[in-house]
Amino acid sequence: MATIGLDRLYYAPITEDINGEETYGVPVNMARAINADLTIELAEAQLFSDDGLSVVIKDFKSGTLVLGVEDLAISVVQVLTGAEVDDNGVLISASENVGQPVAMGFRAAKPNGIYRYFWFYRVQFGFPAANLQTKGDTITFQTPTITGTILRRNRLDDVGNHPWKAEVTQGDPGVSQSVIDDWYADVYEPVFAGGDGSGVVEP
Repeated sequence: MATIGLDRLYYAPITEDINGEETYGVPVNMARAINADLTIELAEAQLFSDDGLSVVIKDFKSGTLVLGVEDLAISVVQVLTGAEVDDNGVLISASENVGQPVAMGFRAAKPNGIYRYFWFYRVQFGFPAANLQTKGDTITFQTPTITGTILRRNRLDDVGNHPWKAEVTQGDPGVSQSVIDDWYADVYEPVFAGGDGSGVVEP
């Protein structure tokens, strides 16, 4: 079913151990959302045999997430881009700045009043873009956009995969209300029967 809305845009900071495996911090409200555009790039391989295409493999490679927001607080820009605030409270962006990857979550409303929820497990953002325009006979709002690259997570899930997205629709079969209620309490962690959360698959 189509979606008609977008809100509750959150990010969760990531810390990494010596192996690069992620631990997620408490989700933080990022900004008031306007739009989110997602594109996915796949790595594709084709195998031909007996004069025909016999096998096609399409694996996730990366994605691009473009977020339009009402505004971005300086504290959010610091986290996402690595920019620094000087002693006079001025935000300074330098070519050497590198932001930390974060997990990104939001929800999209459906016409029937329920929501589809998302977490992207590892997103690396660049500097926000701005469109500025002088005021004329009519007022046109100019709002920032920020573009991130979606990557797979380094840490394995219970079945030995590297997840890049979690998605759930409120009220779907098998979806408990507790999953929806806790969606922004923590970054959602995949749960599989027999898994212990270690990311180690038993032989």
